[in-house]
Amino acid sequence: MGTGELDREAHVPASTAGGAGTAGSAPRTLAEALRARGDEGLAALLRARPDLLNPVPNDLTQLATRAGTRASVVRALERLDRFALQTAQAMAVAPEPTSYGTVLGLLAGDGGDPAVAAALPRALGVLREQALVWGDDDRLRLVRTARELLAPAPSHPSPTGLGPAVAEATAGMSPGRLQEILAAAGLPSTHDPVSAVAALTGLFTDRARMSALLDTAPPEALAVLDRLVWGPPYGEVTADPAPPVRWLRDHGLLLPASPRTVVLPREAALHLRAGRAHRETEPLAPELVVAAEHRPQVVDSTAAGQAYTALATVEELLKEWQTAGPAVLRAGGLSVRDLKRTAAALDVTEPIATFWIELAYAAGLLASDGEADERFAPTPAYDDWLDLPAAERWTALVTAWLAATRTAGLVGGQDGKGRTLAALGPDLDRGPAPEVRRRVLTLLADLPVGASPTADSMLARLRWEHPARPAQSPSPGAARASAAAPRPEISDLRSRIATWTLTEAELLGLTGRGALSAAARTLLPAPGPALAPAELAARATLAAKAIAPLLPAPLDHVLLQADLTAVAPGPLERPLADALGVLADVESKGGATVYRFTPASVRRALDHGQAAADLHAFLARHSRTPVPQPLSYLIDDVARRHGHLRIGAASAYVRCDDDALLDEILADRRSQALRLRRLAPTVLAAQADPAALLEGLRAMGYAPAAESAHGDVLITRADARRTSHRTPPAPVPEGPPVPDDTLLGAAVKAIRAGDMAATAVRKPAPHEGAPVGARTTVDGGLPRTTPAETLATVQAAALTGSAVWIGYVNADGAASQRVIAPVRVEGGFVTAYDHTADEVRTYPLHRITGVAELADEPS
Repeated sequence: MGTGELDREAHVPASTAGGAGTAGSAPRTLAEALRARGDEGLAALLRARPDLLNPVPNDLTQLATRAGTRASVVRALERLDRFALQTAQAMAVAPEPTSYGTVLGLLAGDGGDPAVAAALPRALGVLREQALVWGDDDRLRLVRTARELLAPAPSHPSPTGLGPAVAEATAGMSPGRLQEILAAAGLPSTHDPVSAVAALTGLFTDRARMSALLDTAPPEALAVLDRLVWGPPYGEVTADPAPPVRWLRDHGLLLPASPRTVVLPREAALHLRAGRAHRETEPLAPELVVAAEHRPQVVDSTAAGQAYTALATVEELLKEWQTAGPAVLRAGGLSVRDLKRTAAALDVTEPIATFWIELAYAAGLLASDGEADERFAPTPAYDDWLDLPAAERWTALVTAWLAATRTAGLVGGQDGKGRTLAALGPDLDRGPAPEVRRRVLTLLADLPVGASPTADSMLARLRWEHPARPAQSPSPGAARASAAAPRPEISDLRSRIATWTLTEAELLGLTGRGALSAAARTLLPAPGPALAPAELAARATLAAKAIAPLLPAPLDHVLLQADLTAVAPGPLERPLADALGVLADVESKGGATVYRFTPASVRRALDHGQAAADLHAFLARHSRTPVPQPLSYLIDDVARRHGHLRIGAASAYVRCDDDALLDEILADRRSQALRLRRLAPTVLAAQADPAALLEGLRAMGYAPAAESAHGDVLITRADARRTSHRTPPAPVPEGPPVPDDTLLGAAVKAIRAGDMAATAVRKPAPHEGAPVGARTTVDGGLPRTTPAETLATVQAAALTGSAVWIGYVNADGAASQRVIAPVRVEGGFVTAYDHTADEVRTYPLHRITGVAELADEPS
């Protein structure tokens, strides 16, 4: 559709429109329908279709034109619920204009449907609100672009499965052939093709006569119609069709669409469908089916336990990456090998590990360090996060997840070019993700407290609210009358995000056993647009207060056991957990964490600068049970051997006061790779760096210690890496954000003022031959007057307090038209109240192209 057609739908000249149109008359254009709305109606349109605000339209005519553009209409149709979309589809196959009764008949069928009759006013209200439908109930019109998108056509069949109307299918058919069809159908001949088409249409829309015609059809012909009736309506025929198909073609029930293709006319299909445009009309949203009900206390305690696990997992992930973070791929993201390694370290599956990684990234706790050898590492925000109470750390993760557009569930799939999507890599943003997450949680909140729904009923509800785009039907030539089948649906992204949301909400502790927790109910906003940051922060504070009493309190003790293990019966205070993590290895995690002491773990603690006495005192201070004798022996034994061998840089050397021990090392075949040689009775030199020498001797069972150039023992503690300051990744919205009430109010006021200027009735220009200096205008353009006439008219308006219409060119050369009420004219400037901007402004007179008086109001 060209721009001119859009303009004709949206605009009629102001001289004929008369501003808002004649009071009480039906609107003739979409612009007039919008002009008749109140401010609340315009605000509702802009709220539902925020793309219309970018930029703010100059007037209602421009708003109507923009509302009819293809991109905007497609976006609006995609956001309709299933029944509103079915209503629009029914209007697309109805005559133009149509009536409320016709639309109701197409949706409810000949037998009627009380549910459809009750739901239709709401659906039409939604379509009217979004400027997809306009007009009174007896002359309803679908916006032309929407009709083109939804109406049947060979290139894009209608979702209803209907074909073209008789008038469309017979376009170009010879008059003789039309008369043959009329004769076969038992209709009298006509004198012209128009009346012939009208007679055939009247037959197909007359229930009694159409039933009588079908009673004479062969059973095989009726079987062919049964295969075509619900679409696709096209079928392929041979040059010599079978008798049933020939009978249908002779009687006009199959009309030619191409030399080898026939189509079932829309009117005939509607008769066979008993007047219904859709096989199944869905006026009501599917109800959520409750799968199980739990006591609220069980739900909240389960959710709180999982919330604690979420905090521990994120902390463990970042602690793992702070010393040796994985490298960043050249194309961005995390390698599959590093993802597997991280999943093994966290003891979770790879998809769940991906979720925790992406969550930490979305919360700003993780980023790439930006170095030449680029690696992922925690950010400085991670340290601030660790200092927060547990409940506030949880709300920080949850709010980041709610707002994030990055979708962890996509990792492992492929992009449009067939490349595998990597964790922390590009192309993981999906605009609908935040909206779908909020909607899933809102639906959970609508259930009784403690109730969890079935996943199928949740997905069915979401598919009704946002139907998936139907797959393209095969072209008419590829569809055969004998093999007509309903079109499949494309697996939509929203359903996949909803499935991931249910899993991720359970992992985060927003739900417990599938039911929404009390803390999550506190955090959730009311249905509607996303909350402002200030309001979201306030709700997060309330949610933190709700979950804080349920989170386990950190403990300051462990239980030491004789089998060289320590049991932490709950979460430990951070200093105790950090120290114990150095002294022992985590053997198992869960409600209680089990640590195991080994020679290697004790040596690690000694390498960090602890002495044996320090380790004994630490265990005695934090154990509720006596320190077992085997553990004391282990610490003393490792400490006695620790540092007996000293390693420094020569390339590297080994120093030991016990020359017999050095003889033992030299005689050991495992030391050959180190290429040791004796420099002195107590010194060995190696052709390996100190780090490799340390690892080699430790692998042989010794406990060497590194020393400095001055002979002091070096404390080998891995430094915790941090990136420079990084901001969390900004969400990538699906479209323009929903405007707030302040912006909507200002936009409506500006559009109203601009419309007043555009539709104000001006005094007509003088006839040709008028004296020089008279007012002139270009049709539809700016007024043109001489500077003297401009000054005189503006001064007169200032004296009388009347409003005038001016053309104005700003400093950038942009021209506009305005309605102003001059207040003062002096020094080459006019100060006036600008009705277009709804404020007092000052304009240089030399930038005013012309001025025209407004016509008097009709009496």
